[in-house]
Amino acid sequence: MPVPNVLLSGIVGSTAYGLAHAGSDVDRLGMFAAPTEALHGLHRPKESHVSTAPDRTLHEAAKWCRLALGGNPTAMELAWLPPELYEVRTPLGDELIGLRTAFLSAKRVRDAYLGYATQQFRRLEGREADARTAKHARHLKRLCHQGLELYTTGRLTIRLENPQEYVDFGDRVAADPTAARPLLAHYESAFAESRPALPEQPDEAAVEAWLRRVRAHFYATAGV
Repeated sequence: MPVPNVLLSGIVGSTAYGLAHAGSDVDRLGMFAAPTEALHGLHRPKESHVSTAPDRTLHEAAKWCRLALGGNPTAMELAWLPPELYEVRTPLGDELIGLRTAFLSAKRVRDAYLGYATQQFRRLEGREADARTAKHARHLKRLCHQGLELYTTGRLTIRLENPQEYVDFGDRVAADPTAARPLLAHYESAFAESRPALPEQPDEAAVEAWLRRVRAHFYATAGV
């Protein structure tokens, strides 16, 4: 069933990173606005819609904002995609892209990206290699690299400069899962020793102002 009021949507995941292969799924992520009047009732509307064939996740605008303010790496991708990977862009979606740095804060970015990378490492540690081992290893390296870039420059490059480097790393870890430990330790030290380019706190006032413009727009639309 179509989800109305999609503000921004695009292709994310392995295709966006440049890590896709012949058998890879094409993942899509987007954001929609619930009708403002629906937020006033007894039962709140769904905050996320997840579908397969195609694989797509859509978050309600407020939920996406909360995820991004927390530094969530998956949510963050939506605001930093290369232009050709967007499939839906609206004026409000473009506004969001324009204020994407307002969501950033040093501690939350560090904790989120290193936290997700550590989760990937734990999936590798203490288990026999299987078909997913190389994939987890690739994403561990990607999360570390992208997180440190965002932390030290305030920018996030979704398309990896040298995808083969990540493929090779995945293959090495698939052969020897302990090969992932030095990389994680290296990035833990790099985060600790680097000076962040990000503020201590995100600019929640700017995010709130954008979300209120979304609510005003879809309240007015509902009243027409």
